[in-house]
Amino acid sequence: MLRIITYDISSDRVRRQVAALLEAEATRVQYSVFEARLSDAALRRIVSRIDERLADSDSLRVYTVGTRHERRCQVLGSGLPVDRDVGFWLL
Repeated sequence: MLRIITYDISSDRVRRQVAALLEAEATRVQYSVFEARLSDAALRRIVSRIDERLADSDSLRVYTVGTRHERRCQVLGSGLPVDRDVGFWLL
């Protein structure tokens, strides 16, 4: 599933930590917005690691875009969309 993950974090230190966690698993599409293809288990693992760092005033949002609606997404400007048809090789 395509996941859109966005955050609003007040602490520079925590924001850098969260960005590093997300950059390891996702593609940054804007400063605090990431796209990734993640299973439910992978998403839970990442969200759990982020949640333990958040203060009460911080927020993390995750949106799941189903394949039916993903075809209707548009990217304008210089941004590259996450590949829709990603294949994998097992060697």
